[in-house]
Amino acid sequence: MPTIRVELFAGRTVEQKRALARALTEATVATLGGKADSIDIIFNDIERHDWSTGGELWSDKLAPPPATA
Repeated sequence: MPTIRVELFAGRTVEQKRALARALTEATVATLGGKADSIDIIFNDIERHDWSTGGELWSDKLAPPPATA
């Protein structure tokens, strides 16, 4: 069965990851068949300064705009 890799910004709680793991496992079994205990899910927490979209770091997207004089 599959290994599912989930990349997301760091900061999710263990409870959120637990719920997502259950939901992904249930959806995978319903879609592909097989047994739940054969599905692996790996969470990769990524800091916002380690992720860029459109050439801009996500940590910069959260920063307040520079003050103008």
